[in-house]
Amino acid sequence: MTEQLVRQSALRPPTHPGEILREDVLPSLGISVSETARRLGISRQQLQRVLHCARPVTAELALRIGNFVGNGPGLWLRMQQAYDLWHAEANMRDELARIETAAQQGASCA
Repeated sequence: MTEQLVRQSALRPPTHPGEILREDVLPSLGISVSETARRLGISRQQLQRVLHCARPVTAELALRIGNFVGNGPGLWLRMQQAYDLWHAEANMRDELARIETAAQQGASCA
């Protein structure tokens, strides 16, 4: 499985990594959720929460999934980070618009 950079539309949220695991990875492997959870060393309930986008892919889970799938943890963490940042920015849009950058204030870091 090779990793490719895909430019995401700012209007459409990034896909949760659990959805990719649920819709693409597990069906292509032909493996059940219960068997996947067993092989990952986590509970079926914990995996179900991730697959249904109710919980994030943590660093520990990214290590497990990356090892299981064979593509390493980085891809899974970057997908989760993109998902989290997009939703945080959407929730904080008004607040962020009120924050002046240091350059606008004439401040210098040096």
